[in-house]
Amino acid sequence: KREIKMRKLDSTKVRPLKSEQLLRIEDHDFALRPGFGGSPIPVGIDVQVESIDSISEVDMDFTMTLYLRHYWKDERLSFRSNKNKSMTFDGRLIKKIWVPDVFFVHSKRSFIHDTTVENVMLRVYPDGNVLFSLRITVSAMCFMDFSRFPLDTQNCSLELESYAYNEDDLMLYWKHGNKSLSTDEHISLSQFFIEEFSASSGLAFYSSTGWYNRLFINFALRRHIFFFVLQSYFPAMLMVMLSWVSFWIDRRAVPARVSLGITTVLTMSTIMTGVSASMPQVSYIKAVDVYLWISFLFVFLSVIEYAAVNYLTTIEERKQLKKRGKASGMYSIDAVQAMAFDGCFHDTDVDMDLMAFSDRCEENETQARAASVANADTTRIKRKRSLKGNVGRIILQNNHVIDTYSRIIFPSVYIVFNFFYWGLYI
Repeated sequence: KREIKMRKLDSTKVRPLKSEQLLRIEDHDFALRPGFGGSPIPVGIDVQVESIDSISEVDMDFTMTLYLRHYWKDERLSFRSNKNKSMTFDGRLIKKIWVPDVFFVHSKRSFIHDTTVENVMLRVYPDGNVLFSLRITVSAMCFMDFSRFPLDTQNCSLELESYAYNEDDLMLYWKHGNKSLSTDEHISLSQFFIEEFSASSGLAFYSSTGWYNRLFINFALRRHIFFFVLQSYFPAMLMVMLSWVSFWIDRRAVPARVSLGITTVLTMSTIMTGVSASMPQVSYIKAVDVYLWISFLFVFLSVIEYAAVNYLTTIEERKQLKKRGKASGMYSIDAVQAMAFDGCFHDTDVDMDLMAFSDRCEENETQARAASVANADTTRIKRKRSLKGNVGRIILQNNHVIDTYSRIIFPSVYIVFNFFYWGLYI
């Protein structure tokens, strides 16, 4: 009697819970899989994707939150039930029974949600069928190809596999085939459009442990291009068109044309640097690089075009001065003096017209001294009208032939380039 009384007072022994007594957990060794030594145990999987939290091009990974459910049968957990009802448990029972050791291949980090308690559910049916559900957030690698960026479509996959049990001990399969993968209707991403979700299966081989069943959650992401059109393509187009303005500026206006060319070149460099800073340092050319570099080339060529125009203009003027000789040079008006009359720079060809204009001005002044005040006012009005009529003709004569061809060639080639670019990548 004393020994029986001492056993009752022994506090080191904990009585099993009623659920554990009903499932007879203490009677079995759950360190072994169900049906150990026999055929592999089938474990069905179904997944409900709750959200795709982020896609990182720099790290080449994605983060996904999902409900992972396992289905298998363990006769050691069968129990008697008059109403044939299942029993539901939380995570405390998981540590005492056998559960599949499914892990995520190529995962970087993952965790089971534990607010307010650990998001784990275990449901046992009277015949021994088990449902094991987890709510998990996992970050996994996605091997991305940026050769068509930002006009690209990325194909990513989340892979599930047993860590310890190969195909001789455990057989992973999709519980309901292609319908085993479901998604939330409100899943959306800022830069991507989710084209499709699909489930597939395969085998993975490891030289030291053998063949393993592997399940795949495949999804395709198509990038929204409108953001990159506003941030990269449209500013690049504007810079290229702005560089064409120099073809209509007087070739003698060196500060205006040079400053415009340098400004557009620096702006294009800033756009290219901003795009490269937000992308991984890949060793191949992306689609956006092709567009930006070609646009940069057009801007750079517009600067080179003016260098050629300025150089050829200088050579032409030297030849004309040699032909005219010193006598004609005594009566010529240089560009600075000509600018005093109408505010525009002029070539040497126009200087002769201005010389004639100067002679007429001297005659008019001589006549004006002898004439009355009314005649002097009339002469000034006529002089202003003749200047206004000559300005347009002077500007047209001051254009170089290279500028004339550039106005047509540069826009035409750029339009053809855009046509082939968008037709190739879209």
